[in-house]
Amino acid sequence: MTMLSVSSTGMVVTTDIGDPNNIHPKNKQEVGRRLSLWALAKTYGKKDIVYSGPIYKSMKIEGDKIRISFDYTDGGLIAKGGPLTYFTIAGEDRKFVDAQALIEGDTIVVFSPEVKKPVAVRFGWTDTAEPNLFNKANLPASPFRTDDWPGITANSK
Repeated sequence: MTMLSVSSTGMVVTTDIGDPNNIHPKNKQEVGRRLSLWALAKTYGKKDIVYSGPIYKSMKIEGDKIRISFDYTDGGLIAKGGPLTYFTIAGEDRKFVDAQALIEGDTIVVFSPEVKKPVAVRFGWTDTAEPNLFNKANLPASPFRTDDWPGITANSK
């Protein structure tokens, strides 16, 4: 279950306006603007508002690549400031390596010459990530992972 499945909840991504060394973004006005977009669309029923950046929907393995599909691509996907950043890919050995990622329509194709048989992708999956994937409404993509492998906090209490 994701938190977005809970009634009357919303989420905004601030990876592009935050500070990797401080959990509290200084640009409170933009955080508030993004939250207001969600409220206007979801609480007040405004139909013509883009209120979310891209959110991971599904993946499909295509040979030595993985294609990622998203919800909320609204007008298309863009990479701000150069090639897409903060994508990693892993094979069955579960060892993630930096990956190349290319926009193809409303999807992203992820690959690395180091991984011949990929099984999982992660995006923005570090404490200090400042990824550059957005939709054309200028809202950033939410970090995600396609795997459910135990992480560093799996055994903590």
